Amino acid sequence: MKIDPQKPADLSAQIAQAIRDAIVSGKLIVDERLPSEAELSDQFNVSRPTVREALKRLAAQSLIRTQRGATGGAFVNRLGFEDAYTQQITTSTLLLSMNAVSFDTACEARYALERACAPLSAHRRTADQLATMRAEIFRQAQPGLTDEAFCASDVAFHRALVDGAGNPVLSYQLAGAVEAMQPLMNMITFTARSREEIIVLHTQIADALENRDGDRVDATLVKLENYTRKLAQDVAQQRRKPA
Repeated sequence: MKIDPQKPADLSAQIAQAIRDAIVSGKLIVDERLPSEAELSDQFNVSRPTVREALKRLAAQSLIRTQRGATGGAFVNRLGFEDAYTQQITTSTLLLSMNAVSFDTACEARYALERACAPLSAHRRTADQLATMRAEIFRQAQPGLTDEAFCASDVAFHRALVDGAGNPVLSYQLAGAVEAMQPLMNMITFTARSREEIIVLHTQIADALENRDGDRVDATLVKLENYTRKLAQDVAQQRRKPA
């Protein structure tokens, strides 16, 4: 593992990247103990505080964990898919908020990805996942439910549909699509949408999943996408009207 002191990048960032590369390449394996701070300091020819900052960066990415005691130190962590969800969601949220991504573009991507899960979820969904979706539909129908709570329930419903595919790679990739894009779309359309219409479509999706009917799940997601796009258009038209 090497760094270039002449590079403008922060030395601690370079060290973190070098260790990260070693983990990704397999030179450092899961549960392997990293060299001590003093050893890393000598290896990279930097101060111990610089090494400590690099280790903090790696810990923040869940790539290493630290243990105290005589047998303690920094160890390569086993990063699970669920551990990476938050980072994926945060990154997707930042990308959407910082770049000129149109509503149609976000909507197209979000539903295209979710529809890819439809046939898999129809065959693989568990009773618990179906029960979660039914519970969220029941929650969405409750009088007095706030817009914020309805949006959260909407996300939970679609999260269960995605997880029903039984594919952790898809679940990870869709974490950003569902939990970053869906709240954005909810925020734009919540004033115009009919909760009753959403509940009807959600119920149709749950019924299709219960019957293992992937084609019907896909068709209903298309209906939901079209409904969502129309709501966004209606909201945009309403905003353009003179006061």
